[in-house]
Amino acid sequence: MYYTQRLQWIRDCKNITQKQIADALEIKQQQYARYEKGINIMPITYLPKICKFLNVSSDYILGLTDEMKELKKED
Repeated sequence: MYYTQRLQWIRDCKNITQKQIADALEIKQQQYARYEKGINIMPITYLPKICKFLNVSSDYILGLTDEMKELKKED
């Protein structure tokens, strides 16, 4: 599964809209939709914000693991 499919899968599972993620990234919803559809390549600098917003590891989004773990809380 490609990272764009994972982003959509996680978003759907958590009932989050594209607009909510776009707002967190401070971009327009249409721009985020292009990333999710694979039309444009998402800048890697967005990955930490998306991981925090969705509360999942970057390893899962990038396909390095199939286990969707929540982020560890910092002390």
